[in-house]
Amino acid sequence: MLAFAVRRIAVSLPILLISTFIVFMLASLSGNPLSPLLTRNPPPPPESIALEAQRLRLDHPILERYWMWLTGLFRGDFGPSVQSNLDIGAETAGRFMVTMRLIAVAMILALVLAVVVGVISAVKQYSKTDYTATFLGFLFLAMPAFWLAILLKQAGIDFNNAVDEQVIYTIGDSSVPLPQGFGAQVADIAGHMVLPTISLALISYASWSRYQRSSMLEVMNSDYVRLARAKGLSRRRVMIKHALRNALIPLTTVTALDLASIISGAVLTESVFQWRGMGDLLLNAIRTDDVYVVMAWLLVTATVVIVFNLLADLLYAVLDPRIRYA
Repeated sequence: MLAFAVRRIAVSLPILLISTFIVFMLASLSGNPLSPLLTRNPPPPPESIALEAQRLRLDHPILERYWMWLTGLFRGDFGPSVQSNLDIGAETAGRFMVTMRLIAVAMILALVLAVVVGVISAVKQYSKTDYTATFLGFLFLAMPAFWLAILLKQAGIDFNNAVDEQVIYTIGDSSVPLPQGFGAQVADIAGHMVLPTISLALISYASWSRYQRSSMLEVMNSDYVRLARAKGLSRRRVMIKHALRNALIPLTTVTALDLASIISGAVLTESVFQWRGMGDLLLNAIRTDDVYVVMAWLLVTATVVIVFNLLADLLYAVLDPRIRYA
């Protein structure tokens, strides 16, 4: 399994390298980070513009700038930002923790809901419970992530107005300033996570529960499950020990493949709830043509996707011992 992991990482590195090259070219050619200076009225002295262009490495050919950025990564240098006092590495690390806590909790919630609802729908196929779960699944599938986030935010605002008190947090990833005490701070952060987490989790749950239902139905009709039942094993034991374990393998694949779309959904969700996470960092960087911040965002998210897919592959062998990686 160790050799398999090393091979997967070796294959992923060229993909990551090509992705950074393409995005660097597109981001560099799509805009001019000096535009705010060039359009300022009255215009700044030409010497100031030349110094800023030099600081942003615009006086170098684009291929040389990419090479400087790539080699700088080994020294922990993520490049210069259009905000002269911004440390891209430190800023990205802080934003990454904010975003990852949203994605991690949303994925756990979505997975638990998907497995529970998918199994119940399969066991009670064509019942009222199955039809209700199917209706809700397709309803959430049809909803754009940002629209669901806006609906939840508006519902939270209406509820707070109705009780004339802020019971549900609708803006920000934490209060400013944070309350005193560890317990109070955890409660404050958890309170701010409620609506964004529900918004992000419901979209993923909708598709995952459909996969889990289909996979469970297929496993329940397999020969080894019928054989287990014929041996006199209880229905609960057959479902949990034999059927559910194998039915989780397709969901593992789907979850790993969906991580990129979850990160995209997190960008929109953070924007709606005004979180200072990776989404806010990316949107601001695109508005200001901040190429090196865009590259830092890509580098972090692409690495997360690659690592997560690797973990999903390794999890296959845990769920199904018949799978062995040579």
